[in-house]
Formats: sequence, structure tokens, C-alpha cells
Amino acid sequence: MSKCEQCIVRQFSAVKALSKEQLVRMASCKTSYTVKKGEAVFEEGRITNGVFCVKSGVCKLSKLSANGKDQILKFATAGELLGQRSLITDEPANLTATALDDMEVCFIPKSEIIGFFNESNQFSLEVMRSICGDLKEADEHKVSLAQKTVKQRIAEVLLYLYDNFGVLSDGSLRIQLSREELGGMVGTATESCIRLLAELQKEGYVKLDRKHITLLEIYKLRHLAEHY
Repeated sequence: MSKCEQCIVRQFSAVKALSKEQLVRMASCKTSYTVKKGEAVFEEGRITNGVFCVKSGVCKLSKLSANGKDQILKFATAGELLGQRSLITDEPANLTATALDDMEVCFIPKSEIIGFFNESNQFSLEVMRSICGDLKEADEHKVSLAQKTVKQRIAEVLLYLYDNFGVLSDGSLRIQLSREELGGMVGTATESCIRLLAELQKEGYVKLDRKHITLLEIYKLRHLAEHY
């Protein structure tokens, strides 16, 4: 059993606020397991009964829209807690978390997390900060949808993937999304996304190779995304 107090990723989440004694308790009750690429950590509408701590890997958090399409709202990486909002509101998960590569995940039962809320004001505060951060991102996304063109929003998403997740050995973005997924993230039809990516390639901003996208002109893409 891995020791929570020795886990490096705890420094990147609300878990950093817990004492060594509390971390030892967490280690005794948590369940660690691997989630394979393409599998769900949890699904929308399901009761989670606890929170998930991402030890390694990346997952997408998405919601099924009214037209049946899966829309990505954010990504989660090592150190992040998943399912904390559902735990606090005592409601089923409102998003689906799907692994984009093989992940190591620890599940901590609801009873233990509620105990930490009661014992540690600092832990409660860190969880609230995390949720507020998600709300801030949602507000910024609304502003982007209202004020930026679709082409600017595509540039913005590509840069987000580049800045946060890096590239593969061939220089292409590490996180590979379908055109439908990219279109959903920027709020446009798949056909429009395909056309605008082709425009960006023709203009020399990116190189396309199926799902692989390589950013060629980072500075110019930033200028495009930020000036409106």
C-alpha cells in the first residue's frame, strides 16, 4: 500500500492541508487502481460515494449535451481531486471522467473525506478554492464564447493543450482530440472546426496529420487568440 504522506502529487491538491496522522488514516482506507486509456473513472449520473485523487495520467471531464454529443469541459492531471463537488452537494456526478491515457487513481471514501472537513478548516478552504477555480474557468469560457471568433477560440484551445500537457516526441500535441471534441470545446460544429483548422494549416500556424496537431507558430497563435 502506498503511503499518502510520501506521495508527491498530494502537494498539488487540497490533501496538502492534512496532517501526517490524517494522511496515514487516508492511506489505510483508500483504494488504488489503474484506469486504462478510454475507460471511465466515473460516469455522469452515478453516485460516487467519495473522491478520486489522480496520481498519474490525464482524464477529460465531459458532459452529455441535449443532442447526444459528449462535450469536454476541462481536463484533470496528477494531484487533482475529482468528484468533490458531488460529494459536497450530495448529488450524482454531473460529469463523466474518461482516461486519455493510462491513469493511476486513488479512491477515498466519502465518510473519510467528510471527517477531514470536520477536523480541518484548512482542508475545507483548499477544497473551496479548487471549486472556485473551476467556476472562474467557466466564467472565462463564457466571456471567450461571447467576445472571440471561433478561429480565435480554436487557437486558444490549442495553446491550452500545448501549455498544460506538452508535446510528443514528434512535436505534435500530447493530448489528441477528435475534430468533434475540439469543436465542442470551442462551441462550433465539427465541419466548421475542420475548415478553420485547415485555414490555420494553410496560413502556416499548425500542421495536421489525422488527429495529430503540431503548433508551428506559437507566438502568432498567441497573438491571434489574445487580440480581439
